[in-house]
Amino acid sequence: MKQKFTYFVVGCICIMAGVCGTIIVYRTYPQETVTKTVQDVTLHETNTIKSAIDKIYDAVVVVEEYDTKGNLIGTGTGFVYKKEGEKGYILTNHHVIEEAASIKVLTSQGKEIDAALLGSDEYSDIAVLSIAADEVLQVASLGDSTNAELGDTVFTVGSPLGSKYIGTVTKGILSGQNRKVTVKLSTGSFIMDVLQTDAAINPGNSGGPLLNINGEVIGITSLKLVQDEVEGMGFAIPIELAMASIDQLENGEKIIRPTLGVQLATLDNPYLLRNYQIQIPNNVKNGVVVVAVENGSDAAKAGLQKGDIITKIEDQEITESSHFKYILYQYSIGNTITLTIIRDGKEKTIPVVLTSSYGQ
Repeated sequence: MKQKFTYFVVGCICIMAGVCGTIIVYRTYPQETVTKTVQDVTLHETNTIKSAIDKIYDAVVVVEEYDTKGNLIGTGTGFVYKKEGEKGYILTNHHVIEEAASIKVLTSQGKEIDAALLGSDEYSDIAVLSIAADEVLQVASLGDSTNAELGDTVFTVGSPLGSKYIGTVTKGILSGQNRKVTVKLSTGSFIMDVLQTDAAINPGNSGGPLLNINGEVIGITSLKLVQDEVEGMGFAIPIELAMASIDQLENGEKIIRPTLGVQLATLDNPYLLRNYQIQIPNNVKNGVVVVAVENGSDAAKAGLQKGDIITKIEDQEITESSHFKYILYQYSIGNTITLTIIRDGKEKTIPVVLTSSYGQ
């Protein structure tokens, strides 16, 4: 009994000691007060191109191609690049509207508008349309593709597969500059200078803008240049090339290009050359062969003959027929060009005056 009483007393003493110690510590040391503050946090996305999209989105339209019976036969994309007087001017691809009997455009707000074809050019693959100025929602800002660098962010706005996906935005990088791509035209093959991008470009995007991070148009997308078996390779016509002939197209004028008046064959077509009884020296590795010269043409006036092998225009070597046409079209009516040819195994140069009296 005495032992239990002793335990009780010791317990009470310990409790009292603890209470007293707590009071002493509380009074001796100041206590810290913790205040919790709740703030609203705004997140800023650094990788967005929203402001650039806002500069172009309402300038982009769906271009609808109709036949003589009023049936929709194809769609593409275009964009308003100018508003002047009573007209709004739209750029698109020639191949988007080349079979159209009539054309309509569909705005980003879903309004369908009649459009007039002012002019188009198969070689540059450019067409200019017009709509009433009061139907224009926005005008695109034009940039300069020569200021762009490989790896720069680029994006497209277009309507892949028609109006169902109107206003689709795709983003990528500028993958290549000064690419030369051979395209098939109604008059044969031709080489075009294009920009390359990995931004997704699908059927219906043709004629739409390729833009830089500032929302400025640096190219016109052209699906016509893409092969079915290739993925991640889209192409666009540099905006400078399109604008170089814009005045003529706005006024409905045909773009006149020089022509020599010759029929050409490539060195790797021995069957055709045998038919024309033309033999190629073994040491000739590049150029195109003249198989016929038309009477009264610039070539005939300059003295070109059947069997001549044209190896250069000025200082640019010729690889094949479409390349020859590509180089020739860099010159204008009235220019004089120097051709380097091989005739009877000997090299010589011939000046040719490009005139407007013969040609397109």
